[in-house]
This record gives sequence, C-alpha cells and structure tokens, in this order.
Amino acid sequence: MSTSAPTSQVHSLPPAQWLPVAGAFAVQGLLFIGMTTNVPALQHRFELGELGLTLILLAMVLLSGAGSVLAEQIAARHGSATALRIGLSGLAIGVAGIGLAPSLAALGGGVTAYGLAVGMVDAASNMQGIALEHRAGRTLLPRLHAGWTTGGILATVLALLTGGAPLAWAVAPLAIVPVLLLTASFQRHDTPADAGETNTVPWRQISLVGAALVLFYMVDTAAATWGPVFLHTVHGLAVGSVAWATLPYLVATLAARIGAAATLARLGGPRTISLGALIAAAALALLVASPSAPVAVAAFALLGLGVGVIAPLSFTAAARLAGGPGADRARLDAVVARFNQFNYAGALIGAVMTGLVGSGNLRLGFAVPMVLILGILPLARQFATR
Repeated sequence: MSTSAPTSQVHSLPPAQWLPVAGAFAVQGLLFIGMTTNVPALQHRFELGELGLTLILLAMVLLSGAGSVLAEQIAARHGSATALRIGLSGLAIGVAGIGLAPSLAALGGGVTAYGLAVGMVDAASNMQGIALEHRAGRTLLPRLHAGWTTGGILATVLALLTGGAPLAWAVAPLAIVPVLLLTASFQRHDTPADAGETNTVPWRQISLVGAALVLFYMVDTAAATWGPVFLHTVHGLAVGSVAWATLPYLVATLAARIGAAATLARLGGPRTISLGALIAAAALALLVASPSAPVAVAAFALLGLGVGVIAPLSFTAAARLAGGPGADRARLDAVVARFNQFNYAGALIGAVMTGLVGSGNLRLGFAVPMVLILGILPLARQFATR
C-alpha cells in the first residue's frame, strides 16, 4: 500500500526548489528548540514557577493559532511565499525580544511577536511543502520535516556547548538566522482573491487526521518543553545539561523521518502510524517510571523514534483529502492553514496540561500523553492512500 502523493507521474526536483523550504523548516526547529532548551534559564531569570511558565506557554500557543489564521489570509492574497517571509521576519523580532527582555512586560512583547510568527511559519512552510509534493508526485514532507529536526539538533548541541550562559547570549543571537532566509526563492503560485473556497472540503475526514496531529503535538511539545525541566527537577541534572532530554529525542525523530520512505513502502501508512503510537506509549511509560537520568534519556530517544513521522504524514493525508494535486492551490493553502490549528490544540495539551497535572510531580504530567497517544490507533486507517 503506497502513501506517495497520488499522481500519475513522479518528477525529480532540483535542489534549488526544495532546499529553501527545508531551510525554513530548519530555521523554525533551530529557534523553537533553542527556546525550549533555555526554559530553565528563563525560569531562573524571571523567577517563574511552573504555573507562571505554563501561562506563558498558553499565551504562545494561542498566539500561534492566530498566526496560522493570519498566514491563510496573506497567502490567499499574496501567496504562501510572502506569508513565509513575513513569518520569518517576525521570528527574528520575537527571538531577539525574548533573549534581550529586561522585564516581564518586555518578555510579553517578545512572546507575542514570536508566537504569531511561529504560527505563520508553521502554516506557510507546510503550504510550500505540499506544493512541492504535488509537483514531484511523491511524499516529501517527512524529509522536509527532517529539516526542522536537523535545526533542532543543532540548537540542542549549541545549548550543551553554551550551558550556563546568560539568556541574552544563548537566545538573542539566533535571531540572525531567519533573516538569512528572507531572500530565498520559495515556491510561487497564482492565488486569485476569490480562490481558496473550502465549502466542499471533507472536513469530517480531515478532522480525524487532525486528531492524530493533535496527539502527536501533545507528545512533541511535552517532550520539547517539559523534557529539560523533567531532567532538572526529577533527576537533578544541572541547568546546563538538561538539553540531553531533547538531543536523543530529536536524533531519533530525524532517523524516523529520513527512513520514512522505506518504512512506508514496507508497512504502509496505517501500520506505520499504529506502530509509532505503540512505541511512543511504551517510551512514555519508561519515562514516567525512570529511576535515573540515563533511563529517562533513553526513553526520550525511543519516543522520537515512535512519533517522528506522524506530523508530516498528517499534512500529506489532509492535502490528499482536500483534493490532492488537482485541487486549486489557494484552496489547498487554506486547508493547510486551518489544518495547522490542530497543531496548537496538541501543543496546548502537551505544554499546558502536562505542566498543570505535573505542577507538583512531572512524572504525573507525562502520564497524560502516555495514555492519550494510544488514541491514534483507531485513527490510523485514515492514512491509507485511496
């Protein structure tokens, strides 16, 4: 059973077409993980408790959802390439604002800019990725999302090398990176002002795929946001070493995404998704019961191996249900932007609920995604190519 994009012809894409899009994913991974690995430092600098940090994360999730809506509106009028460039500019402003913030009020301004920009880049980069898939005639998003993971790995290595550095030195310089992509040649396509009509989109089926995306981001955000805190508060690792929660998770995620084509060819979409959910549940159970930091680190690695391909395959499945390569490009962009909202529902559960339930004991916080990730099992059949 094939999960490739349902076109009759497969085309080879020159690097000049797909590298800028992979770069956009990589920049976002670099900045997001660069931020999350510095969460403990942020807590110390502004004397935030876990409840205060949870509220900041909640605001960021809600702002990201608004940014995704904004990307849809911009893409409908000017194309997803323009939406992506505006989002990258906002990332630079937001990251610099957070890294250099002298007060909680200034931090709020940085978080606002960063949250909106994250949503815009999330939506627009996936719009660009779907356009590339349809041009190539095969599944490409796992490889493009591997760019996000590669950026995250680089951020984690930087965090380990600069452990203990002031927040301004660890975060603010990252603001330069998205600026470097502003002149890149992203995919351009015509987007008439009256295009993007979504009344005939099968939203019920797409919502089932979206539920799987919610469950992935629940796990992914919990691991990225609370993983370093888990190692710090539960197992006593120093603040400068807590990125060891993130690095194994990202390396395993990268391996899963690079190997996605072979896995899909052998197992098909539904079995790949089901196996990943079972591995993830086992990994989280190991994390919750972990007696030491090395066991917890191994659990994070196993978790990344399990959930790595869920997000890219979800966007591919949603685009297929919305009409596939034959659909109007602006219509597909609108569907991708709205589908991206499931991302933030999952982030809300992963970041906020994990923090609230685990406010006294993060083992309990990670027990929430351990159980809920199994909800992907009845949804896996939606990933079959029809």
